[in-house]
Amino acid sequence: MTDLAAYLPAELRGATITKIGAGMSGAGVYRVEAAHGAFVLKINEQPLKREIVELAAQAGLAPRVIHVDAERRALVSELVADRGFMPWLMNPATRARAIDELGRTLRRVHELPIPPGTTAFDPLDVLRKVQLGLGGLAVPVSATTAIERMLFEQPPPRERIALCHGDLNPSNLMFDGERVILLDWDTAGPNDPMIDLAAVGVFCRFDDASACALLAAHDGAPIDALPASYSYYCRLVATAIGAIFLFLARRLGHAGSSAEATRTFAQCYEAMRAGQLDLVTADGRWTFGLALLAHSRAL
Repeated sequence: MTDLAAYLPAELRGATITKIGAGMSGAGVYRVEAAHGAFVLKINEQPLKREIVELAAQAGLAPRVIHVDAERRALVSELVADRGFMPWLMNPATRARAIDELGRTLRRVHELPIPPGTTAFDPLDVLRKVQLGLGGLAVPVSATTAIERMLFEQPPPRERIALCHGDLNPSNLMFDGERVILLDWDTAGPNDPMIDLAAVGVFCRFDDASACALLAAHDGAPIDALPASYSYYCRLVATAIGAIFLFLARRLGHAGSSAEATRTFAQCYEAMRAGQLDLVTADGRWTFGLALLAHSRAL
């Protein structure tokens, strides 16, 4: 068994370490209980984006960094007391404030300097690679069509490039009672800021009014209608992440199937809340991936 204590700084040796999760990429996440506080240890499969994580932490956009072991791809950060961003967002009494705060938070992310040498994150390139990774696997015709449609669609011109988070799903959104904090910066890199806004729109299932409010808070000015680029990036995010989930299911041993999706995107969320769908399993990832790909066709 791996000696997890070896990933900790000297002052935390002897602390109690408990596994609390695992990222989709296989990263291990652990709670570290020491005499002087609680922390989180994350061990990545991919190289750490140290400069970006530290920039975000210094700006108060990510948990404070305690220790970085670049060679071991390990990061120790403060354990943030999460009061729940999604309950805050879904409460009608606090929804407007939650959207406004999230939009302002993303604007601060997009104002961070891009560290020299940081490579761009290209979701279309990822989608092409995942399409190849699904080769030979039985996949519903509708899912294949959704992927091919996205790859052939003409991207909108980029108005600007900024440092983007790149993975704004609900599990990476925290609220400590005062501020929104973003977790898991593994896919952060230069891109069109609209991709972050669209990811929020997709995974938080925003209607047009909520999306307009998010963009207005981000831009610091009201908007009358959603730009075409927002819709494009919503389709791209849903298609790329849907395909990635199918690929991740295959990695866990899913044999594939030509059967169409059995749950809608909304039904997947309901099933996850009820404990009936687990994204850690191959079947759970396959079901969620098909639902996202079906959802992408309606965007």
